[in-house]
Amino acid sequence: MVARAILLALLFVMSWILYLDRAAISTAKDLVAGDLSLSNQAMGIVFGAFALGYALAQVPSGWFADRVGPRLALATVVTGWSIFTAITGLARGFPSLVLIRFVFGVAEAGAFPGAARAFYSWLPPAQHGRANGLIFSGSRLGAALSFPVLAWILTAFGWRGAFLFLGVPGVLWALIWLAWFRDRPPWEVPHAPAAVGESRLREVFRSRPMLLAMGQYFASNFTFFICLSWMHPYLMAHYRLTRERAAWFSMLVLLIGATAQWTSGFLVDRLYRTRHQAHSRRIPAMTGFLLSALALATIPLTVSPEAGVACFALATFGAEMTISPSWAFSIDLGGKKSGAVSGAMNMVGNFGSFVSASVFPLMERSTGDASAYFLVAAALNVAAAVIWLRMRAERRPS
Repeated sequence: MVARAILLALLFVMSWILYLDRAAISTAKDLVAGDLSLSNQAMGIVFGAFALGYALAQVPSGWFADRVGPRLALATVVTGWSIFTAITGLARGFPSLVLIRFVFGVAEAGAFPGAARAFYSWLPPAQHGRANGLIFSGSRLGAALSFPVLAWILTAFGWRGAFLFLGVPGVLWALIWLAWFRDRPPWEVPHAPAAVGESRLREVFRSRPMLLAMGQYFASNFTFFICLSWMHPYLMAHYRLTRERAAWFSMLVLLIGATAQWTSGFLVDRLYRTRHQAHSRRIPAMTGFLLSALALATIPLTVSPEAGVACFALATFGAEMTISPSWAFSIDLGGKKSGAVSGAMNMVGNFGSFVSASVFPLMERSTGDASAYFLVAAALNVAAAVIWLRMRAERRPS
């Protein structure tokens, strides 16, 4: 159906813009740190400030999407983060940069919970895997292209001009979204009964399926956020690469991650239509976590940039395979409360991002290299694979 295709295209572009804006700070890290006289530890706090703000605002922004509908919710959050993307270029020191990136994270928090609520309203459950895979692949393509694109823009215009420019696309997207999207589609959408039924949100958040979903998503985000924060600087420092060569390697890793989104999303929906429906979320997620664990444990053993990038790519591919089943599971669980439920899962996941961004430089400084970090990340991925064995969205009548 044409309207559903337009919906997916618009949310794909939104996701692309979101990660283009989010990953820009990593590419500009050296220039920002040099201009504002910031250490690696200070930049770790800057990276972590975004992740903390993003995590803390997940449940409120998800509730907002459930309450007012994804039309107004997504227009609001995209406009908000675009403004703070531009304002990043006006930062004058460490305190202002931390505050700006924290509020930027708060503004971005509603994007994917709002998209989950739109998917619940517009798409049947058998299409949730591919839909989530598509929009999250857009986020990875945005992040991937940001590395070489920003490397060029930074050289030409400096980091301040680059962030001012990046604030424009999101505002244009919000205007198009408001003009086209409606919260209720002009057709009937079949919905499976949501597991939460009429339960209050506080009861949902204490339920076993919700706690397990949040736990495994912590590991997923812990792994992936290294690609958006410290992978690019790590490649430059560990393998003595130029900024441009590290940028191209980083782009390649994220492009490979985007293919995992398509692969996993297709597999989720394919399994849902078979007698293995109950395992349609579990099998792709467990496969991804185990692949990621193997690759992360191998990174410290690599001696060439090509081998290191290959391991980063496999780790990213595995982590990305877990995204689509996780969000499909949260929609199964939440139904009409999908915004808040998916926001709660994403909240804990992004505490994983916060820990990942902040702990990496501390572990590297205390141990002399980054090996301990990668081994910890590998162990978290194995634990997450075990968690998926127990995850079921038991349904009650709604």
